[in-house]
Amino acid sequence: MPHTNPDLHGSAPDKCDTALLLIDVINALDFPEADQLLPFAVPMADRIAALKRRAQAEGVPVIYVNDNFGRWRSDFRALVTHCRRPESRGREIVERLLPDDDDYFILKPKHSGFYSTALDTLLDYLGTRRILLTGVAGNICVLFTANDVYMRDLELVVPADCVASNTAEDNDYALAQMRTILKADTRPSDQIPMRSRPSAHC
Repeated sequence: MPHTNPDLHGSAPDKCDTALLLIDVINALDFPEADQLLPFAVPMADRIAALKRRAQAEGVPVIYVNDNFGRWRSDFRALVTHCRRPESRGREIVERLLPDDDDYFILKPKHSGFYSTALDTLLDYLGTRRILLTGVAGNICVLFTANDVYMRDLELVVPADCVASNTAEDNDYALAQMRTILKADTRPSDQIPMRSRPSAHC
């Protein structure tokens, strides 16, 4: 059924078969296991940044999907500022992945990017059928979001070098689950086509 407001009142001007999701990369990492995660997350951030540059060059929309850290008054720009403080353990990752003015953002209250958020509506208006899923933690919020991508019959791509967990074992297990159960393409990011088909366009 056609939308009566196809541009979502100007809030979703992009149209693309593919969208790049960045899960919880704006993060102060103020939890006990952060020291375990950091050695994996910093190189991951560099690879996500390269993937984001490819997405921008091809007109693929970029969506930051981020925890609201349990504060129901959260504001995304305030989160960015908070996570860039000198004392923030996540600062190095945030600096590599700063959002641009034309990026989208979704604040989520729980693990999945779809749970009680507007992500479904945004993807619908974008016309997205293929999700490039990246971020942290691979075995928690990325995996929960991937499950919901699969349940919506969307094509799922999870570049193996663009997700990180507290341990390599946890990350490998999550990637195996997504590859075998959720039918995800988990090739490294430099082997992943930005579009689902050479003829696809945004």
